[in-house]
Amino acid sequence: MDVKTCGSIPSRRAPEEWFTGTVWQDPIIQAPEPARLIATTVHFEPGARTAWHTHPLGQTLYIVSGSGLAQVWGEKVRTIKAGDVVWIPPGEKHWHGAAPANRMSHIAMQEAVDGNAVDWMEKVSDQQYSGQD
Repeated sequence: MDVKTCGSIPSRRAPEEWFTGTVWQDPIIQAPEPARLIATTVHFEPGARTAWHTHPLGQTLYIVSGSGLAQVWGEKVRTIKAGDVVWIPPGEKHWHGAAPANRMSHIAMQEAVDGNAVDWMEKVSDQQYSGQD
């Protein structure tokens, strides 16, 4: 058994090449092989968001607090709120983040294949974020 005590894993700023705006990540677990689970609490400031991306085995988001937005490529932008659970199937191109005027935090859970849990793509434009694309 391995117990990580509260505060023993430092918060980290999310990489600018994969996120727009201010985003912080608090790692929960990156399980050693043969397990594949990766889980992170992600905190988005108003207007902050991920870039477009996919996951080889899908992703589950549990919205912990606030109000946010999520979109699947080719579909409308959807509102997500605290208590919602979002399932993104394997290979589905999507993004997620905070609403324009609200913070949003979620727990992101995904599994890795050969050490890879996400394939990053282009950033979400302001036009796409506002649902005008």
